[in-house]
Amino acid sequence: MIHNISKQNSIANQFLAQMRDVHVQNNRLLFRKNMERIGNILAYEISKYFHYKEVGIETPLGICNSHIPDEKIILCTILRAGLPLHFGILDYLDDAGNAFVAAYRKNHKDGTFEINLEYITCPDLDGVTLILSDPMLATGASIEKTLEALSEYGQYSQLHIASIIASSYGVKQIQRLYPKAHLWMVAEDEELTAKSYIVPGLGDSGDLAFGRKVQE
Repeated sequence: MIHNISKQNSIANQFLAQMRDVHVQNNRLLFRKNMERIGNILAYEISKYFHYKEVGIETPLGICNSHIPDEKIILCTILRAGLPLHFGILDYLDDAGNAFVAAYRKNHKDGTFEINLEYITCPDLDGVTLILSDPMLATGASIEKTLEALSEYGQYSQLHIASIIASSYGVKQIQRLYPKAHLWMVAEDEELTAKSYIVPGLGDSGDLAFGRKVQE
């Protein structure tokens, strides 16, 4: 299932517009904050697809029957760019377990690249609802490589993939590779450059959130 938040106007559009704006991007604090805000929104929307159970809550004046999530949730993100988005989701799903994967593009002189994974920490995934966040879904290669690595930690029962911007190519790839997954995004951009960067996109989300890095 594809869930594009921007299909309906909401405050998420303003947060993303500020993230794209070159005149605002030099404010790293605001950039990270907007990623977290979008994470909040995505967590709320994703929560509508959880299973719920009814519980009796004791108030000072009586018992109130409430419905709360009835499943184990694990949040995973790809370092470093995904951290603010991850923590935005965690703000709302604070009982969730957490997994982290260090992945990066290894660029070659001919313009191609490969995804290298150098570190992973993950709890047991058997039977859980897995929410994997990566702010920019370009080709889907990082998502595919990450999920391959996570398969060693158990079989999840439900998968949500949460991005801020996804390319049309990446959307099709995820649909092909994981047809039962829920794919979430705030915007879908049609174009990819020859080096697989999203256009118009917003640039390098990791650099904008945390500062420029030495290029590999």
